Amino acid sequence: MGKFGIIAQHQDFVVAYKPCGVSFHSESEAGFVALLEQQLNMSLFPVHRLDKPTSGLIVLATSSEAAAALTTLFTQRQVNKFYFALVTDKPKKKQGWVKGDMAKSRRGTYKLLKSQENPAITRFYSVSVAAGVRACLMKPFSGKTHQLRVALKSLSAPILGDVNYGGKSADRVYLHAFYLAFEWNGEYLSFSAKPKEGEHFAQLVTHDIYNSWQQPEQLEW
Repeated sequence: MGKFGIIAQHQDFVVAYKPCGVSFHSESEAGFVALLEQQLNMSLFPVHRLDKPTSGLIVLATSSEAAAALTTLFTQRQVNKFYFALVTDKPKKKQGWVKGDMAKSRRGTYKLLKSQENPAITRFYSVSVAAGVRACLMKPFSGKTHQLRVALKSLSAPILGDVNYGGKSADRVYLHAFYLAFEWNGEYLSFSAKPKEGEHFAQLVTHDIYNSWQQPEQLEW
């Protein structure tokens, strides 16, 4: 495997690009964190994660102190995160909120419930970018496992390549952590990364909507 892309290197943290298909933690083979530690020759401390099929931005602290502070930002929802997803079916609505409790389903998947006790909350926009392909810009307002995948499945528009949730087979799961921003030591920092893997993402990045989504925080959420 080649070197991972480094988006930014701060004295307290590193922002790096995790390719799709790479496990975050080490399993039978070295995961993203361990491989990046080898690449940079330094210890790194995870403060959030991405599913194996999801590509995009990951923040890793360079000290336990920074890790504690960053973990607090993530758990208190003080990090603005935005994702791209591609779907092939028209969702039940073109934009808006998806809210509901989540429960475990079969084979390691989850399902969205109608109850609202501790709901997963997501807002999204969607636009057609090619025949049979819609792009979604998604902002999670909670941090549930598989939240975005379940949200689109609940709209009858599972993510392209996400066969576990009923998506059409493809060369990857088309979910990408595109943008994140947070305040650090009194400075507001933002980072973004274009998706690198997946032939269908070219249909998004060459579309006019891609440019209008480059500053996602300026949209209405």
